[in-house]
Amino acid sequence: MEAEEAQVTIPFQLQFDKPIASQIKIAEWNPEKDLLAMVTEDSKILLHRFNWQRLWTVSPGRCITSLCWRPDGKAIAVGLEDGTISLHDVENGKLLRSIKSHSVAVVCLNWEEDGQPLGDESDNILTYEDRTPRFFPPAPRVPRMPGLGAGDAGFMEDTEDSFRELSNSSRQRFNILCSGDKDGSICFSIFGIFPIGKINIHKFSMCAPCLDKNTTYQRMNASIYKVALSKNLCELIVLSFGELVELKGNSSQKHDSSGGLHCLLLDTSIFRNRKNELHQVAQQASNIEDLIEVVRASLSLMYKQWSDAMHTFHEKFDLLPPLIIDHGLQSSPQEEFLSLLFGARTSPPVHQFLVSSLGEMGLKRVAKAVDSAGKELHLIICEHLQPAVEILGFRIGELKGLSRWRARYQSIGLDEKLINDATEKAGMLLVQVERFLRVLAGVTHQFQNFFAWLARCIKLLMSEPSDQLPSFNSELIVIFLKFLYGHDPVRQLLENSEVNQNIDIDLDTMQRVEELVKFGGFSDTEYLRRSLATEFNQMEHSFQIASLMPFTTVSKKIHCEDLQPLYPVPWSPTLASFNVPMSISFYKDVISGSNCQASRHRFVDYICFRIPDESFPDMPASIGIARGFLHDSSSVKKDDTSLEAVLLCIPNGYHCVDLSLYKENQVVLLLNETTTTSESPGKAWLMILQTSDLPFMSISRSANLDPWKLHKLKGSAVDLHMENGKARCIPHSVTAPLAVSAEPFFQLLEVLLVSLHHEGVPWCIS
Repeated sequence: MEAEEAQVTIPFQLQFDKPIASQIKIAEWNPEKDLLAMVTEDSKILLHRFNWQRLWTVSPGRCITSLCWRPDGKAIAVGLEDGTISLHDVENGKLLRSIKSHSVAVVCLNWEEDGQPLGDESDNILTYEDRTPRFFPPAPRVPRMPGLGAGDAGFMEDTEDSFRELSNSSRQRFNILCSGDKDGSICFSIFGIFPIGKINIHKFSMCAPCLDKNTTYQRMNASIYKVALSKNLCELIVLSFGELVELKGNSSQKHDSSGGLHCLLLDTSIFRNRKNELHQVAQQASNIEDLIEVVRASLSLMYKQWSDAMHTFHEKFDLLPPLIIDHGLQSSPQEEFLSLLFGARTSPPVHQFLVSSLGEMGLKRVAKAVDSAGKELHLIICEHLQPAVEILGFRIGELKGLSRWRARYQSIGLDEKLINDATEKAGMLLVQVERFLRVLAGVTHQFQNFFAWLARCIKLLMSEPSDQLPSFNSELIVIFLKFLYGHDPVRQLLENSEVNQNIDIDLDTMQRVEELVKFGGFSDTEYLRRSLATEFNQMEHSFQIASLMPFTTVSKKIHCEDLQPLYPVPWSPTLASFNVPMSISFYKDVISGSNCQASRHRFVDYICFRIPDESFPDMPASIGIARGFLHDSSSVKKDDTSLEAVLLCIPNGYHCVDLSLYKENQVVLLLNETTTTSESPGKAWLMILQTSDLPFMSISRSANLDPWKLHKLKGSAVDLHMENGKARCIPHSVTAPLAVSAEPFFQLLEVLLVSLHHEGVPWCIS
């Protein structure tokens, strides 16, 4: 047989054979460029060109469990073991965004974009224009610590530029990132950055069309393996291993042989039907979240800067109280300074403090620290905090306008009352920023006046000339010693304390604030008693509640439309970690029209999977291919059997390592010889099958039949042969993964990557 196969098989042309330090476990081609992203066993992301030039390497520091490209190929999503999804820039691998969507490992990712641009005339939806750039300059960046160069901070300038460019290009077409975890949860994010829904297949209860209509089934103990969103975003195919539990009334019973691979069809038509509304909300909300990060970082940096300056101040001036006590006095530092100011006396502790403990140089260092902090805070406010709050308020106001269009936006959960609350909180935050600016200016001026007076005092005590020193205001010194020496209003406004510390406001101011309510002022008249940091926390919380409503509303509108068991596997606790090759893809199918109608296209789903030997013991090494699952669910009530499947039998002596659906209705199988010796480690074959040549059989969905349908196709199973043109030889045994690409930039029939088993190095062949 080997001699016969050698004559009919075509060997591949080896492009290159390059070593990599660790085994490859995930590989995906970029959909638009000749770029291959690979994940190694030690969880490093490698990006190579087709000529094997390495562009960058990234190590997230956590185990990588899944990977996929954004449809335009400009970003890559990475799923991690702790449930985080990180978004990386294709140009340099920099982290653009990180979202904690799951609580357990993200096992699969799928990023699909709508094929129809927003505002297409055939869609009868008005194009939405983001008006913010009309009235505001570009949004401010996250501030950096003074003295840090580019690349020293957590948010780099080049990363921000990349993210802005990526987000702008992303929003030209509506797209959804779907992610599934091993506990059965599926999350949906618009543009990959704005969470818009989450469901758990364990909680779905439904009457499966293939079973008795009086029987309700619920998914239990399921682990998701693959998800694929349809091209029109209306349906999501989910492949999962789990156990099926039969529910009748108040009782539940496990269905015989219910453990296995199941295919679910989820109705996600909300994404298509309301894509324009979701696009607008996501665009504004994601920008608001970016601005909230700018505000948070600004407040944090301002607090640190001012705290460091006050630490320098207290480090010197806290030396005075012990000196007063050591000299047997019971006065406070403020009283001692007032005595010095009014010329009553210069006490020994004050003299010792000013001349010896503080000194002229020490005073200069303290004055410089406070003055520098004041200038840094003013710069952060003017260049980052204030512009961010102004734009943030405008964008929330835009959402407020959308929320009043109840006919279109109430259906996706945009609640007018919640948005109104967030709008008011944003306005209060802007007032707080204005107040903080005035307080900061007053406090820094008071400090400067106090330090100018102390500098003159030190000169006089040391009998040195003080004519060239700046003048000071005695009244301001009295105010400083009375109200600011032991009290820090700047820190109080910046402090983020869990304990509510009300700021004292005079009665006249509070009365005027309450009177403004009659003329459209803020309904919450207590906002001036809160700090700037507290106001920001309340605004953020208010916006989170408002943005949670669309998330909750959309989640409730995603439901299970159909369920089809594919093959059984004896149930065991280890079934959740069961791993077999499987692939989902959508092929374009031409639908012939009548004489008055032109032919049109639709996409037909194909699901390909290897069937474990324990599922079909009498037919080991078999492959299943099903198609038409999407269209079948809508025609079940009409007894239309559009769901079709076929079984393929792999030749004896071979084992399927991996498989993938490919271009033009093709399936690629990667096979290894099962019989190997030390002298002959075995070969591998790559088979390319045309699905149009396979004898698909309709699967009946009538009631009262065994839910596992594929075993009924054993009699019509297709035996595969190493025929000329359908199988090509690889002179070594291989391991997964198999990565295929059919993009025109290769100008090749097919390009794929396999990892050699005996050497642990990738092979690129064509």
